[in-house]
Amino acid sequence: MKRTFLTVAVAVGVSVIGLRAQMQHVEIKDAKGNSVGMAMISAGKPGGISIVLDVKGLPPGDHAIHLHATGVCEPPFTSAGGHFNPGNKKHGLQNPEGHHAGDMMNFTVAKDGTSKATVNNPDVTMNTVGGLALVIHASADDMKTDPSGNAGDRIACGVVPK
Repeated sequence: MKRTFLTVAVAVGVSVIGLRAQMQHVEIKDAKGNSVGMAMISAGKPGGISIVLDVKGLPPGDHAIHLHATGVCEPPFTSAGGHFNPGNKKHGLQNPEGHHAGDMMNFTVAKDGTSKATVNNPDVTMNTVGGLALVIHASADDMKTDPSGNAGDRIACGVVPK
């Protein structure tokens, strides 16, 4: 009886660990420390990650979102360091020399300050995203200017749990 119980407990433990590795919830805060929403990060299909954003209280318009190398979000969020760039590439998805792994497409905030958007990143996996910072910028990324795409100030940030 004890042997059966231990086997079941181990199997359940492995399953729970596997689920945690496949989804991360990130609270995103503005420079005043107010929560502006959540991001749910999960494994993308066919690879990479998918980030589902549900944010509020942001300025309307297009905004850059990047994964930054340091999982620290102290206003004005320069503590998050530069873009996640393990390949030592240039910035911008349109850069012919390659792009940072943390570079992603812009997303749009509606006139009421909300957005429910999905942003995909084929260059990062669930195994590498933990401990990074998810940073929202004041403006859109121009997808080519090094080092940050002229995306403006960092207006919101959240740390991806390890």
